Amino acid sequence: MAKFLLEIGVEELPAVPLLKILDKIEKSWGELLKKYRINSDYKFDYTPRRLVVRSENFPLKQEDETIELFGPPLNIAYKDGEPTGAALGFARKCGVDLSKIGTAQKGKAEVLYYKKEQKGVEVGTILQDLVKEWLGSMEFGKMMRWGSLQEEFIRPVRWIVAKLDGKNVDIELFGVKSADASCFHRFGSETSGEVDFDNYEDKLKSNSVILDASLRRNMVLNQIDAIEKEHNVSVERDRELLDEVVAITEYPTALLGSFDEKFLELPPEVIITSMKEHQRYFPVFKDGKLTNKFVVVSNAVTDDFGKIIAGNERVLRPRLEDALFFYRNDLKRGLKTDGLELVQFIDGLGSLTDKIEREKKIAEFFYNYYQDRLQKEYPNKDIKALLIRAVELAKADLMSEMVYEFTELQGLMGYYYAKALGEDDLVALAIKEQYMPVGDNAPLPSTLFSAIVAMSIKLDTLLGLFSVGKIPTGSKDPFALRRAVNGIIKIVLEFDLDFDLNKIFENLTPIYQQFDTGKLKEFIFERIYKISKVNPSVVTAVLASGETDINRIFKKIDALNTIVQSKEAKEIFTTFKRVANISKDLDLDGDLSVNEALFEKEQESELYSAFKEAAGREYGSYLEKLKALFGLKPILDSYFDNVLVNAEDEKLKQNRQHTIGQIYKAFRDIADIKEVSV
Repeated sequence: MAKFLLEIGVEELPAVPLLKILDKIEKSWGELLKKYRINSDYKFDYTPRRLVVRSENFPLKQEDETIELFGPPLNIAYKDGEPTGAALGFARKCGVDLSKIGTAQKGKAEVLYYKKEQKGVEVGTILQDLVKEWLGSMEFGKMMRWGSLQEEFIRPVRWIVAKLDGKNVDIELFGVKSADASCFHRFGSETSGEVDFDNYEDKLKSNSVILDASLRRNMVLNQIDAIEKEHNVSVERDRELLDEVVAITEYPTALLGSFDEKFLELPPEVIITSMKEHQRYFPVFKDGKLTNKFVVVSNAVTDDFGKIIAGNERVLRPRLEDALFFYRNDLKRGLKTDGLELVQFIDGLGSLTDKIEREKKIAEFFYNYYQDRLQKEYPNKDIKALLIRAVELAKADLMSEMVYEFTELQGLMGYYYAKALGEDDLVALAIKEQYMPVGDNAPLPSTLFSAIVAMSIKLDTLLGLFSVGKIPTGSKDPFALRRAVNGIIKIVLEFDLDFDLNKIFENLTPIYQQFDTGKLKEFIFERIYKISKVNPSVVTAVLASGETDINRIFKKIDALNTIVQSKEAKEIFTTFKRVANISKDLDLDGDLSVNEALFEKEQESELYSAFKEAAGREYGSYLEKLKALFGLKPILDSYFDNVLVNAEDEKLKQNRQHTIGQIYKAFRDIADIKEVSV
């Protein structure tokens, strides 16, 4: 065992592609060690200019390996005592004469068998291949070539250090040979020098390179803490931005800069977006409000950061000047949809103007669907007109100069423009929240009004794309239809809304080209399985009941899942699976009348009386009803012990089957219990 150091030196790595695969880079090295039969712990580090692997105990030699090879069965390997081509081919594969091949039992057959010991080689002789394969496994996306090389990597490789047991290991990649020297910080006291395993990290640090990313992160956070304390401000610690800053600096220094107060006329998000997305600056707040300050993290090594601060202030100013110009121009123009008729939405679905018209019809339908609740929640407003207005203006900011420059601000700028131009607060907020939720754990619309606008927009996209055959297949979902369904479901559940798919499709599909709504319903049901995160058979049982209201489906799933999760579930369902089996050939929608005069045993009267009492009661939830129905278990057990359902007398048989059928049907109104697996 020996100490091992590998450093791949490169020109500055782009932060985002690097961060996306950082875990895979580290994991890949470990997988390759296993592949090459090298048993070693290791530590992976990175800076913008280097990828580093170090091991305290690295084997000088591969582990030996026992290789077992199994060949064809004997009845195929030999015919009439003579070896066949299969036997000879197996011997060639093993690299030995057939006489060296033995036999072994594999399953029920005796097969040809060969076992050999493969000695491990010196690790230094295979490191070239291992490192090359490691770099080749890094899928950054967009790669580049340089010089006359045909090989590709994310950035040019400029130096390699590979040391095992204190000695240089000969490696040549991308035309670069390994050597003893590493490159340090571009502006450090020394820009390069010899390194070895023991002094490596200290040598880098003394030359302004902090190897450990967690230490660089802590440096930045501590410096931000100091800025906050000194200037009595708070700095937004955006995690993704912090990751990027750590990935692009080798010796970070957090600095406080400022910009002209006149730019605070802009919506805060415009300033923050401009600073974070384009400049990687952290926004600064005081008393909860954005100030005309920012924090930039420099990678420079100097005693005077004044010029660096001034330079960053100069770079930011023209961006904010442009933003202010766009903002004032947009306010003069107002929120108008002129021009959206020229913007194509999807082939077969017309322009964005056409989409807006469909969304308005959907919003009007939802107004009628939820009219009582809307009037109760907004008693003094013309909600129908406001819904139409919100949908009409939702995409107006796409024609603004600001959104053209900052596409990520669509919706948000519409909100600010609507507020500034005197639109109703409900309309402005709905424009802002129209895309919510944008992800699995993202915020939902904050009001019922905004929720209906968001659902109208998502539902048009869903119905429209299905109507022109743009249906997701496999993992491909270019129009994010799965996310649209997830969003609708989450909104429905959050606001406890009725959402009957049959009723909705019946009323809204005439707006579109004719298509198979069954496929869309199946697509939505698939998302229910994903979102529910319960035993899948519970979802299957509820869907088998024929329920098509999304809200009721989830309430039924929650109720049934509570029963399934109970300790008594297996015992309970043993009884009720019998109920389902007896009822399987009955027409549950037909005549299931029971003649109590035909009851011969007290268990029949007891069961039917208990069932009628349970079925006739009003319940506050599906869970209460299920508990009452499952509470029939002891009476049912007694019934099955004492009553022969399939009696010889046809009238008795039918009467008893109908008794059990009515119980099964009461369950099926919530879920088909025969589908549940516990």
